[in-house]
Amino acid sequence: MDDVKIYYGDQSQVNPLGRRNYDEYLTYTEKKQELPGFDREYLDIVDYIIKITHRIWEEKGVGIIYDTYANNCVVHTGDGASVGSQNVVSNTLSMLHAFPDRRSMAEDVIWSEDTPGVFLSSHRILSTATNLGESNFGPATGKKVYFRTIADCACTENLIFEEWLVRDNLWLVKQLGLDPWALARQMAAGQSAKAPAGRDECMEGQFLPEVYTAKDDSVGEQLLEALNDIYNRKLINRVCDLYAGNAVVHTVCNQDLVGHDEIQGSIVSLLASFPNSRLLVDRVTCNYHEEDSSWHVSARWRLRGLHEGIGRFGAPTGKQVDILGITQYRFVQGKVVEAWELYDGLDVLRQLCLGDGHPAEEI
Repeated sequence: MDDVKIYYGDQSQVNPLGRRNYDEYLTYTEKKQELPGFDREYLDIVDYIIKITHRIWEEKGVGIIYDTYANNCVVHTGDGASVGSQNVVSNTLSMLHAFPDRRSMAEDVIWSEDTPGVFLSSHRILSTATNLGESNFGPATGKKVYFRTIADCACTENLIFEEWLVRDNLWLVKQLGLDPWALARQMAAGQSAKAPAGRDECMEGQFLPEVYTAKDDSVGEQLLEALNDIYNRKLINRVCDLYAGNAVVHTVCNQDLVGHDEIQGSIVSLLASFPNSRLLVDRVTCNYHEEDSSWHVSARWRLRGLHEGIGRFGAPTGKQVDILGITQYRFVQGKVVEAWELYDGLDVLRQLCLGDGHPAEEI
């Protein structure tokens, strides 16, 4: 955890998103932030993210991608990385074909400036859509769905050059009435299991899991210490220190976890499937909101290990997994009062179906 980068964005430099509808958001005219190399119409980095997302998806200005994604941009998802803006165009067109009435409503954008002129945003979106066209999941079902996505984007001079995209695909396919395990097997067909080039575990040899001590009382450092204790040292009791007693965690498959017992139970179920796994936190981004005296914090992470226990993902297969996730938190008076935890559960099933494994249980 010592090499994790923690960044802070000054909310006075951006217009507040809050719970405004898009047409209300467009009434902002004050430019508070300098964006060197960006189109002059964008008032700040949040404005840039909100507007290009709306124009690409809802107005179907797909070609705006050519103006806002670098030719060599890298997009990370659960099943790997793709390179190039043309792949972004192709994937967007495929999604719009399958869900032509998709509406993508911004819930939050947590941001920071990494180095002068280089920005990172963590954009949480709630989407509604109807499956009217064939998709990667199969033929059109005509069913309405809703799902969350979080996209972390690194951008400079009007171009996104790297993106980490996490969507709740497991909940999406369940709403379509599909069998997740059957679909995961189809996705895994013809793919080889990941060749072990080493193993991420919470212990190194016979050494005990690393102890991380917060360097100060800042919200980013406190979160890093708690995450390391809970996920790597398996101190699930630390949930009571991190979360308020009535905290709500919105997690995958439309589950709302309320209070310490349910939050602890969900973490235990996940870690029971991967009992020796290691949580690696890539980045923490923090914004302070004066209007309600709260911190909005985004943590991008990976959980890596072997599926060697009985837990959320059924009977153990021994397969190696790499789970890309992003969690956004809202802190009030030093405690998390609400969180949004997102990872692609369908891709986890795909990894468990690689090779000769045949899982038989559903989560």
